[in-house]
Amino acid sequence: MRVGVHVFRFDAVRPDQLRRELADTCEAVEAGGISWLSVMDHWFQMPGYPADDPMLEAYTTLGFLAGHTSTTQLGVLVTGVTYRHPGLLAKIAATLDVLSGGRATLGIGAAWYEREHLALGVPYPPLAERFERLAETLRICLQMWDPDDDGPFEGTHYRLAETLCSPLPLSRPHPEVLIGGSGERKTLRLVAQYGDACNFFPSSPEQVAHKIDVLHRHCDDVGRDPAEIRVTLLDPGPELARGDAAGFAGRMAPFAALGVESVIVMPPEGSLAAWVRTQVAPAVPLLADLG
Repeated sequence: MRVGVHVFRFDAVRPDQLRRELADTCEAVEAGGISWLSVMDHWFQMPGYPADDPMLEAYTTLGFLAGHTSTTQLGVLVTGVTYRHPGLLAKIAATLDVLSGGRATLGIGAAWYEREHLALGVPYPPLAERFERLAETLRICLQMWDPDDDGPFEGTHYRLAETLCSPLPLSRPHPEVLIGGSGERKTLRLVAQYGDACNFFPSSPEQVAHKIDVLHRHCDDVGRDPAEIRVTLLDPGPELARGDAAGFAGRMAPFAALGVESVIVMPPEGSLAAWVRTQVAPAVPLLADLG
């Protein structure tokens, strides 16, 4: 099992110190053998924290992280489908993939944070429509990245006269597509149809086993090999915050046995770089031994 890091808070240092803190975090991530580095795609901090806590724009931040890493996979966990027009999103992800040397993942979901949409004047359609837009966006991105198809796209919600994307992504056949969420009827169906990876929120091994079983049934329905889909888990890693890497590895062992390929951990309050160096990195070899 591999270990990733998900950065969702930027409040440990003053804004004028953030670039140094993020650069130090990149150094610690790569020195520690951490395979994944992601950020949130939000404009306001999430509920549960003050909305006006510092929040950086996701893809600008990933561009900075790409310039300070060389091996770690980079992505957003996850982009709300409503935040950017799909043609622009495909272009952004392609650019990140080119400038990172083929290390971009497009993480995407149906969006949920109504407050920031209303605050910044971004349309927030009903959930059913957001899922329709998500399905069309996935199709548009794959067409944008197809070297043999730069023709039009005609959907219900989006119409593109051309799907030209130059330069194309370096990743072949295209950047990894990670679809966030675990809804059994719609989300996991989209994973089976279009995804290269999925991400489950913290839960029990029994719940994850059930979600994987649902995903496999969807794969059967659409003629997809489930082995092609990377299963990841987002976890707060409370044991790591206590310095108990062995305890964390022990709790992750049942998930690894289910086929979860990566666990992505989230930082507590305090320095990001110090947390990666002293608390996350020691867990990497322990989880690698889980297979």
